[in-house]
Amino acid sequence: MSRVLSVASGKGGVGKTTVVSNLGAILTETGKNVTLVDGNLTTANLSLHLGIPLYPVTLHDVLKDDAMMPEAMYVHPSGVRVVPSGLGIDDMEGTDSRNLPLAIEELLGETEMVLLDTPAGLDQETISTLEASDEMILVTHPNMPSVTDVLKTKNLAEDLGVDMLGVVINHHRGSRDELTEAEVSDMLDGLPILAKVPYDEKVPESIAMKKPVVHHDPYADASHAFRELASQVITEDIALDYGRRGILGRVKNFLRL
Repeated sequence: MSRVLSVASGKGGVGKTTVVSNLGAILTETGKNVTLVDGNLTTANLSLHLGIPLYPVTLHDVLKDDAMMPEAMYVHPSGVRVVPSGLGIDDMEGTDSRNLPLAIEELLGETEMVLLDTPAGLDQETISTLEASDEMILVTHPNMPSVTDVLKTKNLAEDLGVDMLGVVINHHRGSRDELTEAEVSDMLDGLPILAKVPYDEKVPESIAMKKPVVHHDPYADASHAFRELASQVITEDIALDYGRRGILGRVKNFLRL
């Protein structure tokens, strides 16, 4: 049975794509058959994060009935399978986001898990992504505006029958003006906090290098947090001490890079 899991927020810029790419990379490492789908049709970013910006067939072609999902699928060097969206304005012409749930059905039974990078906002593009999903992870920054926006997405998803797995608090700096885990959970009706990803300079560095941070620097604090998230998603231990191996491990990692 395939799981279709969307990663969503209320606004852009909170790190949904980073969560999708890193979660997918970790689950692939564990032997899971994972497919990442960029459901953000108007401002796609997943292919940029993974270094495949010019893949010739994209999700837009599938939604126009010009291609099938396997034709739009790219196998990343990490082993994770990716269905990117197009990056140009012309890609939008003739694209109907309401076809997305049917397109996702082509993947069912062919992959263990589909991770959907969900667009920001509450328009039809977002609704179509949620309609294609069975489960959802919410991503928020630890501040009032971000949590307030993500609450709207949560309520919409629940109205559509999507199960809530929990919340990722991203870009945590540990400052006193940030909301606590308990405050974020309370504002979201008691949803569990699946992971708290710290602000880590290795993350923007990894994006510039076009690879997930868990590959760019497996010992980074953010990488450790993403492994914690993956363990929550599949309820299995995934080497949660991977990023805590001490100075010898860090030296070995440096010498490999």
